[in-house]
Amino acid sequence: MTLLSEIAVFIIHRALPGRSDDVHRVWERHLQPAIAANQAHEAYFYCYDVADPDVIRVFQQYRDQGEAQAFLATPAYAAYVAAVEPLLCGPPEVLAASPVWAKP
Repeated sequence: MTLLSEIAVFIIHRALPGRSDDVHRVWERHLQPAIAANQAHEAYFYCYDVADPDVIRVFQQYRDQGEAQAFLATPAYAAYVAAVEPLLCGPPEVLAASPVWAKP
């Protein structure tokens, strides 16, 4: 299976000490409904790091780069950023990749 038109995004958030649950609640309020309704999100995983309770790791897969960029321009994403920034140590680390195979 070749997936070269799709885009995978890996995001690492570093919450202020002891604030990862607060970050999660902000995500649930602002982004979870938008992600669930967005057909362009083919896969989405919101995860707590096993080794560091203040680190949140997110994996997203979109149909294409344009749809990934379009999601960043939504009102839900803007509201999330405004609400979550005070709970983070700094900006998230974002890495993009081109999937070439996925288990069906």
